Amino acid sequence: MSVVREFMTTDAQCIKEHQSLADAARMMLDLDCGSLPICGDDGKLKGMITDRDIVLRCVAADRDPREMLASELATGKPYWVDADASVDAAIEIMERHQVRRLPVIVDHKMVGILSQGDIARNYTEERVGELVEHISERHPMSA
Repeated sequence: MSVVREFMTTDAQCIKEHQSLADAARMMLDLDCGSLPICGDDGKLKGMITDRDIVLRCVAADRDPREMLASELATGKPYWVDADASVDAAIEIMERHQVRRLPVIVDHKMVGILSQGDIARNYTEERVGELVEHISERHPMSA
């Protein structure tokens, strides 16, 4: 059975909760990604932020991304998966909550990210197709 740590991206970075959304946007540009985990100073996961969140909840709301903090978008319960969980368990979480990326946690600290792409590169075509279909069917614009 495959476990998450075999598939995850290990060089994932967090935006700190006290950093601005402008900082988050620059990180996304530098890392060529569309989302970042939000971490507290203790290294614990506080939430996720997407480029879409920045546009809709900051820019479109006439807020200043240099003044608005990542912590202001860290609402709700963040979804995550343990590094030693099975990939099937991670897929189940992604499908149930319709998320395309899951922070990977060990001892309450983030150690990586598992994305649809990570799974697609390493899993059966049939299972990847099911994952994409289930995540996309109800909320095509979800993160």
